[in-house]
Amino acid sequence: MSGRAKLQTDGERPVLRLERRLGHAPERVWRAITDPAELGHWFPAKVDVELRDGGAIRFTFPGEDTTTTGRVLTADPPREFTFVWNDDTLRWLITPDGDGSLLEFTHTFGRGDPAIAKLAGGRTAAGWDVCLDALAARLAGQDFEQPRDWHPRMASYLEEFGLDDGEVLDDGTIRFRRDLGWKPLDQLQPLLPDEPGWRLVHDPREGTRVEFTEAAGDDVPAQLARRHEQLDKLFAATHGVDLPDWPSDRVEAVRKHYSEHPPQG
Repeated sequence: MSGRAKLQTDGERPVLRLERRLGHAPERVWRAITDPAELGHWFPAKVDVELRDGGAIRFTFPGEDTTTTGRVLTADPPREFTFVWNDDTLRWLITPDGDGSLLEFTHTFGRGDPAIAKLAGGRTAAGWDVCLDALAARLAGQDFEQPRDWHPRMASYLEEFGLDDGEVLDDGTIRFRRDLGWKPLDQLQPLLPDEPGWRLVHDPREGTRVEFTEAAGDDVPAQLARRHEQLDKLFAATHGVDLPDWPSDRVEAVRKHYSEHPPQG
C-alpha cells in the first residue's frame, strides 16, 4: 500500500516521512532493507554494510568510481535500521501489522542550512516514493519499471510542500528559490529568462538551485504570481517539458493565494 510522503520538521531540521504496509513478516522486510543483494533491486546505489551499531556503510552510485561512507547508528533486527549518510539520517522502522508489516521511513536532512536543505524535499520525496514502490514490488516477486517522467512527480510535491512559493524578505525584496537537482550549470544557464535577478547556485552537497530576486512593486500578489509561473515553466524545462502559459483562472488563484497568505522570508 502506497502513501504520500510528508514533509515535517524536527527542531529546525526538515524531515521526510513515508510509510508502506507490506504483506510480509518483519524478518523478510528486514532482509530486504539490509542485505546488499536485496538492496541492489530497489536502492539507488550499491551498498556494502557492516550490519552492527557503529559499523560502516558504503554507497557507490552507477557510473561513479567514488564511494561515500556513512555510519550505522542502529542495527536492531528485525525492528530498526538507522544510519547517517552525508550528515542526513535515514531510519527504517519495522513493526508487525496483522499478517504483514508496517515500514516507517524517515529521512532527516542534517546538512547545511535547513532552509536550503528543505528545498530538495520535492525531488527527494519523489525519489523515495519510487524506491519504496520498487521495494514492495521486489518483496511481492513482481517486476518494477523505473518511471521516465519525473517532472509531474516532483512538481506535485513542490506544490504540496509549498516549496514552489515565493517570499517577501524584511527589506521588501521578493525572492524565489527552486531546487533543480544535479543538472550541470551549462545546461541550465540557457533556460534562464533574459532579464535581471536570475542566478544559478551550485553546491557540491545540495545540488543546483535557481534564485530570483527583485524589489517588490505596487501589486505584490500579482508580481509573485507572475514570477511563480516563470519558475514553474523553468522547472519543467529542466525536465524537457514545455508548459503552456497559465490560464487566467490559474493566475487569479495563485494571486489570491499570495494576497490571502502574504509570504514572509
